[in-house]
Amino acid sequence: MLIEPGKLLKQINTPEDLRQLSPEELFDVCTELRQYIIDTVSIHGGHFGASLGVVELTVALHYVFNTPDDQLVWDVGHQAYGHKILTGRRDKFHTNRKYGGLSGFPKRKESDYDTFGVGHSSTSISAALGMALASKQKGEHDRQHVAIIGDGAMTGGLAFEGMNHAGVSDTNVLIILNDNCMSIDPNVGALKDYLTDITTSKTYNRFRDEVWRILGKFNRFGRFQELASKVEGAVKGSILKQSNLFESLNLRYFGPVDGHDINHMVHVLNDLKDIPGPKLLHCVTVKGKGFAPAEKNQTKWHAPGLFDKVTGEIHKSVPTTPQPPKYQQVFGNTILELAKENEKIMGVTPAMPSGSSLNIMMKEMPDRAIDVGIAEQHAVTVSAGMATQGLTVFCNIYSTFMQRAFDQVIHDVCIQGLPVVFCLDRAGFAGADGPTHHGAYDLAYMRCIPNMIVSSPMNESELRNLMYTASLDEFKEEKKAFTIRYPRGQGVMPEWRTPLQKVEIGKGRKLRDGKDAAILTIGHVGNYATEACATLAEEGLDVAHYDMRFVKPLDEEMLHEIFQNFKEVVTVEDGCLQGGFGSAILEFMAEHGYTAKIKRLGIPDEIVEHGSQLELQAECGFDPQGIINSVREIVEVVFK
Repeated sequence: MLIEPGKLLKQINTPEDLRQLSPEELFDVCTELRQYIIDTVSIHGGHFGASLGVVELTVALHYVFNTPDDQLVWDVGHQAYGHKILTGRRDKFHTNRKYGGLSGFPKRKESDYDTFGVGHSSTSISAALGMALASKQKGEHDRQHVAIIGDGAMTGGLAFEGMNHAGVSDTNVLIILNDNCMSIDPNVGALKDYLTDITTSKTYNRFRDEVWRILGKFNRFGRFQELASKVEGAVKGSILKQSNLFESLNLRYFGPVDGHDINHMVHVLNDLKDIPGPKLLHCVTVKGKGFAPAEKNQTKWHAPGLFDKVTGEIHKSVPTTPQPPKYQQVFGNTILELAKENEKIMGVTPAMPSGSSLNIMMKEMPDRAIDVGIAEQHAVTVSAGMATQGLTVFCNIYSTFMQRAFDQVIHDVCIQGLPVVFCLDRAGFAGADGPTHHGAYDLAYMRCIPNMIVSSPMNESELRNLMYTASLDEFKEEKKAFTIRYPRGQGVMPEWRTPLQKVEIGKGRKLRDGKDAAILTIGHVGNYATEACATLAEEGLDVAHYDMRFVKPLDEEMLHEIFQNFKEVVTVEDGCLQGGFGSAILEFMAEHGYTAKIKRLGIPDEIVEHGSQLELQAECGFDPQGIINSVREIVEVVFK
């Protein structure tokens, strides 16, 4: 369903069209743009609150800067919907995050205006600085480079590394700090408190406004910016009783300014264009601005799904029968259950308490469940530090974000033989978030590390049992880390609160006997194999099914049984084929001299785009029908 844009927005197919409008028309453009986002997302879904909060900023940036020659880098990309609509993608915006449609994030191959592909936080400053350094090297002195980063993303170490370099770079990079006190959940940490001090200090803000008003008359002599900066800089430290963090990094600091005052934003950005050197504009916004329910509950409205734009009611289907829970909910309830029995258990997550469901434990045990902010490397190492003191730490990180802490897993956990439990959420295809969020690589990158156990549950009961096993004191004697990876979304067991049972590490399960072929699975996709085996049985094919549960260590006793009895084997994993579960099976075969016809199903060695999980699994051939087709193929090849 296409949404009809407002009369001004309808005229804007590129930012060049926007720049033809008068400043007085920009307020109406913002109103129409905000409404277009609300209308479209309410019907088609997507991220919501972040883009509403930067409507005025987005319009001002494209109005003032000569994009795409002047380059904008959007951090994370949740807030880039307005940017996409203004840069020639308005009529395709209804396909956003759908299979074959627009990406939910800026993407270089999608548009020249998307200068850098994003999805993970905290990358914008380094990327924009790299572009600015390249322009300097090429002699492009008039080109502008702007990084737009949220205060939540500022907690990522990469953002500080970028600012540290920018301060000595002698480039015209502009960092815009979009300060709304939110990432997905409310922000945490000292930086949040520092920014709050700046934005809420009435004395400082009154003084700043008065300085700019009085010194404005010097503007015609060309001394306004110099005098304002000197006077304002002299009082920041004394009024706020602390030095300015950004200016200590040699970044010219401006603000805070109201990010929803479009005319003032245009005025400020025009001024900043003419100020050389690295600088930071502190812009205060409201996540969800212009849609009252999103302003009141910003976490809920980060990505609400479909909703009624008039009443604010989020559409949810009401099942008529008991439904399986999401794996995330099973994790959240199970860690609390375990923690009640074991005072040594701690939970850690990097800015995803709601997404991971660690907020369940946080609510009941706030001192034992910690949100460290968008700081995956710190999350891993602080977990390692607690583990040295005998605590049992469940470090819950999305699979795709664990990639950012790979060195810490090796250096701080596994080399030291520390029994940290890594619960990798959103493993496998992440769905509409696309390739920046797919958890495609964890089986491969975790299993190559010494002192690491790698497992994946096929259902909710198995997740509970693996967590219970990892929490036992006897496991600590292994002096190994324990990875448990599970997908986004629902499991398969409506009655999931099963009694906790210890799992023997490295032992799989034979779920079905057979004689014609064997299917070996790891994780939730084992349920697809169960379905496939039933269909194949109706065709007269007798197929065995083994849920391996562990990629490392492998159940070698079970594998010897398999390869002594089967010459046709299909492996299935929701992860990359390069170095993953199927590769581990091939390695076992080679080491023990087995020969068999092997068909490996999983994520191929290519970037798979966005779509629903089942759409992407079907594309890659490991949905139920793909498994059926592969078994038919491998058996037919043998019988020819």
